[in-house]
Amino acid sequence: MIYLDTSFVAPLILREATSARVERFVARLPAGEPAVSHWTRVEFSSLLAREVRMGGLPRQAALDAEAEFNSVVAESFVVLVPAVADFDLAKKYLANHATGLGAGDALHLAIAANRGASAIYSLDKTLVKAGRTLGLPVRGLGS
Repeated sequence: MIYLDTSFVAPLILREATSARVERFVARLPAGEPAVSHWTRVEFSSLLAREVRMGGLPRQAALDAEAEFNSVVAESFVVLVPAVADFDLAKKYLANHATGLGAGDALHLAIAANRGASAIYSLDKTLVKAGRTLGLPVRGLGS
C-alpha cells in the first residue's frame, strides 16, 4: 500500500505547478496500491472552504472540485478509516517536538504507519522531513 497525503492528491483536482507530474506518478501506480484516508477527504474539503473564504475559488468551482475529488477517490484509491490506534500514534509523533509536526500531518503519518505503508508520499516538505526523522518511508515527488 502506498499512502498519499492531501498535499499529494490535491494537484489531481486543483491545477498547480505539480499537477502533471502527480498525475503521471499516480497513473503508474498498480491498481489497489494507492491509498488515502478519510482524514484526507476532510482536509481536502477544508482546503476548498479556505479557498472560497479567501476569494481564491468561487463557491461553484469548489463544489465541482469536491465532486471531482470524491469521484477520483472512489475510482482510484483505497480509503482508510482512522482508528483509535492512529490517534494514539499521532499523539506519540507529536510528542517528538523536533519533528515540527502539526496534528493533521501526524495523523496522516500514523494512519499510514499503522497499516504498514511501503511508501508515504507528500509534497509537504515539513511532513517529509518529519517522517524521515521518525524512520518512516516518506518521499516527495522527486524522491
